[in-house]
Amino acid sequence: MSASYVHDTQFLTRRTAVLAVIIAAHVALIWLLASGLAQRAIQLAAPPIKTTILQQHIKHIKPPPPPPPQMQQQIVQVPPPAIQINVPAAQETRAITVVRRARPAPPPPPVHYTYTPARPSSGFPSTDNYYPQASQRLGEEGTAYVHLCIGPQGQVTGTPTISKSSGSPRLDRAALRYARATSGHWIPEKRNGQPITICTQLPIKFQLNDF
Repeated sequence: MSASYVHDTQFLTRRTAVLAVIIAAHVALIWLLASGLAQRAIQLAAPPIKTTILQQHIKHIKPPPPPPPQMQQQIVQVPPPAIQINVPAAQETRAITVVRRARPAPPPPPVHYTYTPARPSSGFPSTDNYYPQASQRLGEEGTAYVHLCIGPQGQVTGTPTISKSSGSPRLDRAALRYARATSGHWIPEKRNGQPITICTQLPIKFQLNDF
């Protein structure tokens, strides 16, 4: 007998033993199931599951309380205390008080002005040279009042104007020409010796001479 044969024989013997053990275990398991011993063993190994229904308790959450009211601080204006100052009454005295009244200042002395009115100088023009010939032929006569101003040099300043008409426009125009021609032929008016400008009314008369 060779070594390989002995080895195969041992292998078959072990395999046969294992198969026998497996078959025996299945047979035992089947028998236990059939006899009810398996359920008891399972019940002992794992107790039955108990189901408990828990009632859900709904908790009602109360709303949060409202915030406390905000207190507004009121500003109270307290008037300042009245301070009374007691002034002692003036004591009566028998002392003699002399009151001196200041005399009013005397009025200023009146100002004296020396006044010299304006007047015609030598070489003053004649109204005959300005008498319109048409008015002479027609017999027109009249007196025109001319407003004019005389400066410190004896000249006529500004533009002379008719303040009162003679009744004839022709004679009024002649009176204005005459007034302008008197410029430089006046001795100016003086006040305190100083020549000044004055305005006056100059009557200019146009009259026909009777021969």
